[in-house]
Amino acid sequence: MIKVLIFLLLQQAEKVRATWSVTFENPDHCALKGTSVEFKCSYSYPEDESVRETAWFKGMLEDDTWKRVRLSVLPSYTNRSEYQGDHINNCSLVLHDLQEDDTGHYYFWFDTNKYGRRSKQSVHLSVTELKASIRPIRVRAGDRVTLECTTTCQNHRTIWFRDGRRVTELEFHAQTEHDGNYSCTIEGLNSLQSDPVALDVLYSPLNVSIEVSGSGPLLVGSSVTLTCRSAANPAADTYTWWYRRDVSNSSLQLQEGSGQVLSISSVELTHTGAYICQAGNPVGQSRSAEVLLTVEDTVHPFIVLGIGIKVIFLLVLTPFIIWTW
Repeated sequence: MIKVLIFLLLQQAEKVRATWSVTFENPDHCALKGTSVEFKCSYSYPEDESVRETAWFKGMLEDDTWKRVRLSVLPSYTNRSEYQGDHINNCSLVLHDLQEDDTGHYYFWFDTNKYGRRSKQSVHLSVTELKASIRPIRVRAGDRVTLECTTTCQNHRTIWFRDGRRVTELEFHAQTEHDGNYSCTIEGLNSLQSDPVALDVLYSPLNVSIEVSGSGPLLVGSSVTLTCRSAANPAADTYTWWYRRDVSNSSLQLQEGSGQVLSISSVELTHTGAYICQAGNPVGQSRSAEVLLTVEDTVHPFIVLGIGIKVIFLLVLTPFIIWTW
């Protein structure tokens, strides 16, 4: 009789176990920091029972003991956990603004008018950050560069941006236009990008030019300033000035003085000629195109002629005025 009773009780317990369950659609999630994730979940129980309460728990190690802690009592989940389920069959949960500390195992629990049950299995969540890397981060123009975006989440397509603009090539030979800040993200999550990484492309001076102060012809005794301009990385730190007195003569003579600015406080006729500046940095050096300076006498021949005419006119007119008076 006792054996029969035990058998019936065990059979009843097995029947009860067979009629309730918790099922997770995806027991393993990987998501980016700052995004949201949904644990899709369903549960069942005997028809003669009704659900009174539901809750989600997180597995945590406290004092070397593994415990399940209700999310509602954890301050870090306040306003970030949203129960999407009901008291019938849906037990889905959404976590917002994910942080790295959210990584772990999550369990569902529900209580009916007869029993309280918790899921034996868990949902595991991994929260990761995107990390952008450039190899190497400092190159000379022409060197090969490789972009790499790493994350623990698999099967996601990553995309790259340089200074906010989409980048399609992950391997390239660096040019001046490739200089900038690079970041990566997962396709469809453009608002959540990795921390930027700067690519520093070193190149010798480009577009070297000479800027001349003032305008119009230079007169003997006046001053002029020539400034050497260029684009370079690192910035040009050495300058050499060249000039030739006779434009038809291709031989160059070194002008005394150096530096980005060449100032002549009192020009002379000998300063007439074509000027060239050379800018350099540790990567290389480049020269500008010629700039022609023309120096004229202080007194122009036409000015002398005009003064002579006025003097003659006064010499002729003066006796006539006296005679008339």
